[in-house]
Parts: sequence; C-alpha cells; structure tokens
Amino acid sequence: MPYTPEIIEELSLLARFNLDSTQEGLKIHSNAEAQVIAATQSLFDKGLITQADGGYLTTLGLSAAEHAQALLQVLNN
Repeated sequence: MPYTPEIIEELSLLARFNLDSTQEGLKIHSNAEAQVIAATQSLFDKGLITQADGGYLTTLGLSAAEHAQALLQVLNN
C-alpha cells in the first residue's frame, strides 16, 4: 500500500503530538489548510484522536503517534 498524500498528512499530524505529556493536545482551527482539517477529521473518524478538530490522543492514537514519530526519527538519521 503506497503512502498517499492523505496518509502523509495524517502522519504529519501524529508527529506534532508531544508524547511526553498526555495532557497536551492539538487544536486545529477552522482557517487551517483544507488538507490539515481533512486529516484531523480522518484521525478522529479512525478513533486516534478525541475531537474532530484535534483534542487528545486516544490509546490507539498514542500507539500510532509513537510509531509515526519513531519512523520519522529513523528516516531522519
């Protein structure tokens, strides 16, 4: 399965979460770029975040964010 632009945007959002604190979420504003809003909605629909406009990572979302951030770290070295 290839990486689509939509998946890359979702990965990018997961990379923005601070894994050191579960009390720190994201807020995506209505004037954000359309692809960011769509990726946020998609992550919410998949059960990875708590709100359609960001919020906090769910348990599944935390696991996905950990994997996404680890992959980025490997690829950036």
